[in-house]
Amino acid sequence: MSTPNVAPPGAPSGTIRADVAVIGGGVVGHAIAWEARRSGRSVVLIDDAPGAGASWAAAGMLAPVSELHYQEEDLLELMLASSARWPGFAAELAAASGESPGYLTTPTLAVGADAADRRALMDLRGVQQASGLSVEPLTVREARRREPLLSPAIACALDTPADHQVDPRRLVSCLRRALAAHGPAVESNGTDVAGAIDGYAVPDRAAGLVWADGAVAGARLAGGGTVLARETIVANGLDAAALAGLPDGLQLPLRPVYGDILRLAVPRQLQPLVTSTVRGLVHGVPVYIVPRQDGTVVIGATQREDALAATHNAPAAGARAAAGAVSAGGVYQLLRDAQVLVPAVAELELLECTARARPGTRDNAPLLGRVPLAGDPAAGESAHVAGLIIATGFFRHGVLLAPAAAAICRDLLDGTADVRWQPFNPGRFSGREPAATIFNIKETA
Repeated sequence: MSTPNVAPPGAPSGTIRADVAVIGGGVVGHAIAWEARRSGRSVVLIDDAPGAGASWAAAGMLAPVSELHYQEEDLLELMLASSARWPGFAAELAAASGESPGYLTTPTLAVGADAADRRALMDLRGVQQASGLSVEPLTVREARRREPLLSPAIACALDTPADHQVDPRRLVSCLRRALAAHGPAVESNGTDVAGAIDGYAVPDRAAGLVWADGAVAGARLAGGGTVLARETIVANGLDAAALAGLPDGLQLPLRPVYGDILRLAVPRQLQPLVTSTVRGLVHGVPVYIVPRQDGTVVIGATQREDALAATHNAPAAGARAAAGAVSAGGVYQLLRDAQVLVPAVAELELLECTARARPGTRDNAPLLGRVPLAGDPAAGESAHVAGLIIATGFFRHGVLLAPAAAAICRDLLDGTADVRWQPFNPGRFSGREPAATIFNIKETA
């Protein structure tokens, strides 16, 4: 079934020109657009439903320590670098937007339900400590002193002070407000784009890339318009692989990994249900409970690559399958396991059940950087497809990695590249990887 070539309301039908075109309006795309605009460039962000994909369902855990998996040292370095950027990123965004993105520096508690869960968490702690990360065991009494509604039957608790959280929905709202804030000083730099809503937004879907003189020169819109730009950044998650006009031979092996997410209201007499993010193992199955400032909590942790999601999204065009069917079994599992750790979960009001797909790659690491020219893998970063940057495949780390992705893309726009991030080269699955870097396929728990 094809998607009608009709522009959504407000979509441009002519040509828009900007220094930078960002394709994709999730947390990562918005962060990149804001960073590019702060560098003095005019920017447009192309998306017909900004913030409605994986970012809408994300729990917002900023957890480089808890998210460490075996043999993911390269990814850990990127996660730690991005985590270090978060305090400044959040403060600057709050100042620019006039509202809070919901960034909280409360720690994370890792909790195990039984003896086997305790052993698994302690084994992981050994890996975390070997990587120089701080995870300290707490007695059950100490944990319940901090979080009185934790079950007295838990087997263990560990304190992870470096893992924080943000509210992704508020974060996207802040980024959009900041991008729309074109004061006199900003306008004098020429960053307010004619023909774009609020000077930056293009409410349409990118159908393909535009080329000129061997370089990417913008994007063709599904509604018939065109965006011309000196640099185009592809940050539209699963849809990236379906773009027409990608460089010949470039493979972006993105797969949808669905997660069921629940949002629940905490009755006044139970507030706060928890003050820290609780990440638990319940008989080997992960679950997390994330408190929000508005008196709600988010419960999640399911991962599905199943027929239910595929069937639900069969009519979607290309890879546009971010919204999925909620699994009844997933909802049951989340509520069951969350109640094992915090029994009062049974008394909460269920507000929302959501399923979204996160874009995963073969090695579960992002596709981030410029695309090396085909047939010249030894040329490294100096020989790449002009005018094109890829920023997708962030899987479960998109919110955490947004500040780092934005900074890396800004550096690439400025003509510099950090060799630390070569392992995430978007050409690594296409025989286009720089010869100096051999990226090892990772295995994740």
